[in-house]
Amino acid sequence: MKFLLRLFVVLLPWPLRRRALGAFFGYEIHPTARIGCSWIFPEKLVMAQGARIGHFTVARHLARIELAAHSIIERNNWITGFPRGGARHFAHRPDRDPALVVGEHAAITKAHHFDCTDRITIGAFTTVAGYRSQFLTHSIDVVENRQDCAPITIGARCFVGTAVVALGGSRLPDRSVLGAMALLNRAHDQPGWLYAGVPARPVKELPADAAYFHRAEGWVW
Repeated sequence: MKFLLRLFVVLLPWPLRRRALGAFFGYEIHPTARIGCSWIFPEKLVMAQGARIGHFTVARHLARIELAAHSIIERNNWITGFPRGGARHFAHRPDRDPALVVGEHAAITKAHHFDCTDRITIGAFTTVAGYRSQFLTHSIDVVENRQDCAPITIGARCFVGTAVVALGGSRLPDRSVLGAMALLNRAHDQPGWLYAGVPARPVKELPADAAYFHRAEGWVW
């Protein structure tokens, strides 16, 4: 029955769909926010002024998705999680937060995969660029022989290159660049650097006055 209701809602024109998503699912969607032809059904959805999700994106099995003002998730993205409660998986992580939180004016481009078994945070004015990046918050702990997870944090005003891999527990500091095809596998703490390689490491300090780090609008023309 839930599937049929969701299918019915997805097929509605956007003005009616926005109202239906609020009435049937309790979602908080600003009148200026918009979702394209996509399957977006977390437990909780909050979309602020001007937030947008493009076509052919799937989001399911998450506790929540929060999109701050003027943030964008473009088309063909796959966003999944693992629901809390009941299952043996991740029972030792009672405080995990299966959520995607996107800051104001941040942008996620096309054809990326977000495994939100634990929280993924994309900071304000950050761009997840290119294609086919993977953000994987869970894996198998081979020592304990069990599934484990940890959050991923991408700081504010960062630029994430194409086809990167970010693993649970990793963090990219504010005003940093993650080079194309890099592996982010731990928490870094030096803001304002280019991180590159497998695994990623700080390779070049970036100019503090770089225009990208000081822009007032997220979209880059």
